[in-house]
Amino acid sequence: MNIKSIGFVGTGVITEAMVRGLLAEPTYALEIHVSPRSAHIAETLAGEFAAVKIAKDNQDVVDRSDMVFLAIRPQIAEEVVRALSFTDGQMVVSVVAATERQALIDWVGANVRLVQAIPLPFVAARQGVTAIYPADDSVAALFDTLGTAVQCQSRKEYDLLAAASSMMSTYFGIMETVAGWLEGNGLERAKGHAYIAPLFASLAQKASGPSAEPFSTLSREFATRGGLNEQVLSDFGRKGGIAALTAALDGVLARIEGRSS
Repeated sequence: MNIKSIGFVGTGVITEAMVRGLLAEPTYALEIHVSPRSAHIAETLAGEFAAVKIAKDNQDVVDRSDMVFLAIRPQIAEEVVRALSFTDGQMVVSVVAATERQALIDWVGANVRLVQAIPLPFVAARQGVTAIYPADDSVAALFDTLGTAVQCQSRKEYDLLAAASSMMSTYFGIMETVAGWLEGNGLERAKGHAYIAPLFASLAQKASGPSAEPFSTLSREFATRGGLNEQVLSDFGRKGGIAALTAALDGVLARIEGRSS
């Protein structure tokens, strides 16, 4: 990574995760500037890492940084971004969710290099996969240090991956449903959790890596003919589970693209 100074406008969960990932061992020669908002997170990071400096305000973050991350809630993004002055050619990375690219360009105002990204909390442990658009080698190099960068060649690719990332809560919701069902049938909650979490982690690991088989192949492999897994998969589809999930993803994509769902 050639970037030496990185700034974060907004100091929330994703900012904290990225800072922790960037400054984990082996560390990089970085200076990181964070906005004073969310004072507890900013002060915690500055207390733990000498490389983290708390800026006077958001404009101070922009002025001190080669690469600026916009890590603010979409509800206040326009107000915050319009108040800032950027330098022509400055590298700006937006992690603002569900926001039109053209809107971001209008708010920024300057002729910056604008890239959008979807970092997930796992970047704190350098295990994240991050979609970026448009493709940019500098931004990809940064996210490669935090796990893996996926450079999207079109806005459609980026929007589709953004929609797919909305499955995280549902993933844990399925685990909670199974754990609750186990508890309701007499198994201690702790035992259910101790069984379900490693089971799902092992399944995800099975599907990861360059030599992993297609999801459809794995589904068939784990659905022994006449077995219990086949029964649940069949019931899930027959009773509307697949249709409901597909409809939910369609709705998220419509929201991301600015269409009515």
